Amino acid sequence: MDLSVGTPVDPVPGVVQDALRAAADAPGYPATHGTRALREAAAGWLARRHGVTVDPDAVLPLIGTKEFIASLPGLLGCGPGDAVAYPELAYPTYDIGARLAGANPVAWEGFPAAGRTPGPPIAATGRPAPVTPGQVRLAWVNSPSNPTGRVLGPGALRDAAAWARDQSAVLASDECYIGLGWDAEPVSVLHPDVCGGSFEGLLAVHSVSKRSNLAGYRAGFVTGDPALVAQLLEIRKHAGMIMPAPVQAAMTAALADDTHAQRQRSVYAARRDQLRPALEKAGWTITHSEAGLYLWASRPGHDCWASVDLLAGAGILVAPGEFYGPAGVQHIRVALTATDERVAAAARRLSTLA
Repeated sequence: MDLSVGTPVDPVPGVVQDALRAAADAPGYPATHGTRALREAAAGWLARRHGVTVDPDAVLPLIGTKEFIASLPGLLGCGPGDAVAYPELAYPTYDIGARLAGANPVAWEGFPAAGRTPGPPIAATGRPAPVTPGQVRLAWVNSPSNPTGRVLGPGALRDAAAWARDQSAVLASDECYIGLGWDAEPVSVLHPDVCGGSFEGLLAVHSVSKRSNLAGYRAGFVTGDPALVAQLLEIRKHAGMIMPAPVQAAMTAALADDTHAQRQRSVYAARRDQLRPALEKAGWTITHSEAGLYLWASRPGHDCWASVDLLAGAGILVAPGEFYGPAGVQHIRVALTATDERVAAAARRLSTLA
């Protein structure tokens, strides 16, 4: 039972497949800015589902969000002497993007913390770094978090935005799990309760990979500060970073339809309802995990590698928490993305470890 990677396994919705087929005859070059229909669908979804109002002209399609996360420091001109900050437990691509640009990756302890000052930066050893390596030009937040499932409330996001603005830094919010709140309701950094009505210096990154099972299509978008989006659009035009036209049509259909997303959400909720109690009965404690597609779990007397080994002995593959930063060494990340049959089998095998 592979509960490690977190790749979607359920079928692509029929409405999306139909849209892809209908747009298959696409001999010309697509627009980097995307079709008007796509940008309006993205803006409509944000308004309808998340209380965020954006100008469709400030929506920019992405070839999946991973490429954007990896390239954003370079697109913003970060380089030697600049720092890119991200949470101490985080998706590794934030770190990689900084390194690709020649900037300094900085994992912040407790970032964003309550108030405006993050804790000390974390060195690769897991100990606090002695100095801040350069001026922070870009800071990432990720709510709901991968790997922990932690949700940052409006206050924490508001503090992060204020801190970034004080530093003249861009705050980029990775919101790819925003529609999967279980015990808490995620909010966008662009929500009026967070941004105060101004998108200045803010970017929000969204994906349909999890919402609509479109990981194989490579489709997402970024929106926020219109000036920043316009700058990114101009660079991406010259770099040829263009979403294929049939994928644009498929993503338009996906964002315009909430029925399939609600159905998929129910599927993940049912899998979560099986795995969480099974893990807890088998001796693991669940931390955070109030949203997203993962359970962040620890077992007394076991570091992440001992937990991985114990579960592997039962045929269950999970991700060691140390993959996401030194602070994760006591935890494992358990994905909800296996099939119903595999999740049920994992729950049965967990019962033998209790």
